[in-house]
Amino acid sequence: MLTNCMRHYPLSILTAIVIVGLSLFPIGPIELMEGVPLADKWTHMVMYGGLASVIWFEYWRRHDRVHWARVFQWAIVAPIAMSGVLELLQKYATNYRSGEWMDFVANTIGVSIGALLGLMLLRCFRKRI
Repeated sequence: MLTNCMRHYPLSILTAIVIVGLSLFPIGPIELMEGVPLADKWTHMVMYGGLASVIWFEYWRRHDRVHWARVFQWAIVAPIAMSGVLELLQKYATNYRSGEWMDFVANTIGVSIGALLGLMLLRCFRKRI
């Protein structure tokens, strides 16, 4: 099953791995975004919105019919759960990162936006859903 998932959803898995790496490894200050208000929260929204969008894209590329429970589980619940686990790991398993509730909220907003984008694209490009 894991190899099947890796074969059918490689971009989703790669995106999730990149997010895990960016979330858990020490990264110095990013000077490009110093003047942007809430730059960290925008970054979280973009990362998780991108993850949800990639999952949607790969799902509807592979399937003719939408299995709503499966899409809800993997394109919405799984990224939000991953986000929560990573925030907890940042807080309790590292001394160089800090887990924050507002990061979790930004991640959830990003997943929601990515899911809405995926749903809109699905409705635009698919005749039957």
